[in-house]
Amino acid sequence: MTDTHWSADTDDDGIVWIRFDHATGSANVLSSEVLLELNEMFKAMTQTPPRGVVIYSGKANGFIMGADIKEFTGMTSPERTYELAMQGHELFDRLESLPCPSVAAINGFCLGGGLELSMACQYRLALTNPKPILGLPEVQLGLHPGFGGTVRIINICGVRAGMQIQLTGKPITVDKGRKIGLIDRIATEDNWRQAAKELIGSGRPKQKAPLMDRILGLGLVRPFIKKSLIAQVRSKANPKHYPAPYAMIDLWAKYGASVSRGYEAEARSFANLMATSTAQNLIRVFFLQNALKSQGNKPEGKIKNVHVVGAGVMGGDIAAYCAYRGLNVTLQDREQQYIDPAIERAHKMYAKRIRDDERREATMARLKSDVDGAGVADADLIIEAIYENQEAKQELYAKLEKDMKPGALLATNTSSIPLQELRTNLREPQRFIGLHFFNPVAQLPLVEVVRCDDTEQSALDSGFAFVKGIGKFPLECGSAPGFVVNRILGPYMAEAMRLAEDGVAIEDIDRVAVDFGMPMGPVELVDSVGLDVALHVSKVIGGSMEGPVGDRITAMVEQGQLGRKSGQGFYTWVNGKAQKSGAPRGDVPEDAEDRLILNLVNESVSVLADGVVTDADLLDAGVIFGTGFAPFRGGPLNYAKERGMDEVIARLRELAGRHGERFEPHSGFGDL
Repeated sequence: MTDTHWSADTDDDGIVWIRFDHATGSANVLSSEVLLELNEMFKAMTQTPPRGVVIYSGKANGFIMGADIKEFTGMTSPERTYELAMQGHELFDRLESLPCPSVAAINGFCLGGGLELSMACQYRLALTNPKPILGLPEVQLGLHPGFGGTVRIINICGVRAGMQIQLTGKPITVDKGRKIGLIDRIATEDNWRQAAKELIGSGRPKQKAPLMDRILGLGLVRPFIKKSLIAQVRSKANPKHYPAPYAMIDLWAKYGASVSRGYEAEARSFANLMATSTAQNLIRVFFLQNALKSQGNKPEGKIKNVHVVGAGVMGGDIAAYCAYRGLNVTLQDREQQYIDPAIERAHKMYAKRIRDDERREATMARLKSDVDGAGVADADLIIEAIYENQEAKQELYAKLEKDMKPGALLATNTSSIPLQELRTNLREPQRFIGLHFFNPVAQLPLVEVVRCDDTEQSALDSGFAFVKGIGKFPLECGSAPGFVVNRILGPYMAEAMRLAEDGVAIEDIDRVAVDFGMPMGPVELVDSVGLDVALHVSKVIGGSMEGPVGDRITAMVEQGQLGRKSGQGFYTWVNGKAQKSGAPRGDVPEDAEDRLILNLVNESVSVLADGVVTDADLLDAGVIFGTGFAPFRGGPLNYAKERGMDEVIARLRELAGRHGERFEPHSGFGDL
C-alpha cells in the first residue's frame, strides 16, 4: 500500500510499519492533505487489524516538526477552525483506538502536532539524542495544542510536568521525557526496530500520570493549583496580550483532562484563539523569522575561524558567543590585561549555559587570547570591534590587510560610523561589510548586516551565513546613520525623556510602554543601553536628544551616571536590576502611549522610505527582534496597518500640532 506522503509495509510478524516522508518538503509537517491520507490508512486498519503498528519518519532530520503553519494564516473563522480541529481529533482518536498496539518511533524533532500524534500511540520510542527535541511550542504562536495535546500530555505525564511543557513551549530532551513518562523507551539507530517490536509484544498498558498528579487533578484540588499556575504565568505574560497560557490553565481547571469532555473543549478554545489578532500576528512573526533566515545565497566557503579585534564588552562577548556556537576564535587587543576580563566573562557564561564538563572545556579551548594577532592569517572572518574612531579603525584595517588570507571577509561592528567612510583606503572596499551586534550579545537575536550600494553579494552571503550559523537572525540594511535599530529607537527613547522633562514619573512612562507590550520601558532601556551610548547614538542619527533633554543626559554622563553599568542612571541599579516602587507615581497624559509608539512607527516608515531596508516585512522583523517591539502586534508597520493608516496619520498630525513638528507624519506613509 503506497500513497503520496505515507507508505505502509507489513512484516512477517504481522506488524505494519508506516513511514512518513513528506513528498514536497524537507521536513515532515502535518498538513490537511497529510492527515486525510493517514486517516484513510487507519480506517483500513480498523477493519482488518494488524498485530501492531509502528509509525516512523523517512526524514533524517526528525520525526514530525508539527502542523503545517502555512495553513494557519488567515484562519480567522472560529467555526471553520473548530471543524478542522475536530477532524484532527477524529484522526487521533482513531489511532488511539486501534485494536492493536501502536508505537511512535521518534528519530529527532517531535514538536506540536507531531508530539500530539505520538501521544495518541500506545508507546513512544525515542532514539538517543542529546538535544531538546520533544515539545508543544504552540504557545509561541498564541495558541495551545489543538489535536488533543492538552488532554493527553496531562494524562500521560501529570499536571506538574505536562503543564510546564505546554506553558513554556520549550522542548525537552528524550532523557527528560523518559523521566516524566512521556517516552517509554530509548533506543539506538541500530536497535530501534527490535525495540519497537518488543514494546508491541510487551502487553504493557499505556503510561498514566503519577498518583500524586492524579490527586492534584481532582475537582476539589484543581482551583488551588490553578491559582499557582496563573501566578507563574502572570509574571511573564499579560493576559490582555497573550491569552493562550491562561486558556490552557482554564481548560485543565474546568475539565481536568477529561477524555469525555476535554477534547471538544480544547478544539473550541483552539479555534477561538486562532481568530485573535495575537495568534495571527505571532504566526506572522514565525514567517518573518523564516524571511530573515532566507536572505542571501549559499556562499562558496564556510566560516570556521573567526578573529575578533577589540576585547571590550562588545568584542569580547562576540568572540565568546562565536566560540560557544562552535567556531574557532582568536581575540586580540593591545595587551593581555584587556583580554583577560573578556575571557573571564566568557568562562562565566559557559559555566551557566553548558552543564557537560567535557563540552564546556572544549568550548573554552576554542576561544584563545591573541595579543600579537597571529590568528589573522587563518581567519575566514575578521570582526573589528574597537572604539568608535575612524582613523584608528582605518589604521587597523591597513595592518589586517597585510596578513589576511585571500577570500577572507573583513567586517566592522561599528554602531555609528558609515561604512563608506571607513572603507576608503581598503584594497577591496566592496568586500567590507558591517556586522552590528547588540548588547547583550548572547541574548539579543538580531545582527544587522550592513552594506554599501556596491557591496559584493558574495560578501553579504558570507555575512548572512555566519550570522545564521551562530543561531541569530540577519537583517540586511544600508549604511546610513544609526542603521535600523538605533535609528528607530532614538526618537522613541528621546520622547520618553521629553515626557520625563514634562514631569511624568519615569516608572509611569515605562509602565505605559510595557502595557502596550514592550519587554521593558524606554527609560529602563536608556539605562540598560547606557546613557553615554544613547547620547552618542543621538548625535549620530541627528540629535534626537537635544535641548533640555540632551543637557540633562550630558550632565548625568559627566557625573558618571551611565545607567546599569555604573549602578546609577535614571534608576538605581542593584545586581543588574532597576529598583522600582511598582506603584503609579502621578498623572500620565492621555497621549503618552501614542507619543512613544507612533514616534517609533513614524521613524520606521522613514527608514523604509529611505531604502535603509527595502522590504516592509523585513523591517517589521528587524524591529521585533532588534528592539523587542511587541511581537503580538506583528511589527510597527503592521501595527499601523491594523490600527488604520488614516487614523495613524491623523493622530500624528494632532500630536504635531500639540507637541511639535517631530510628529509630522512621514511622506512614506503614502507608499505603504
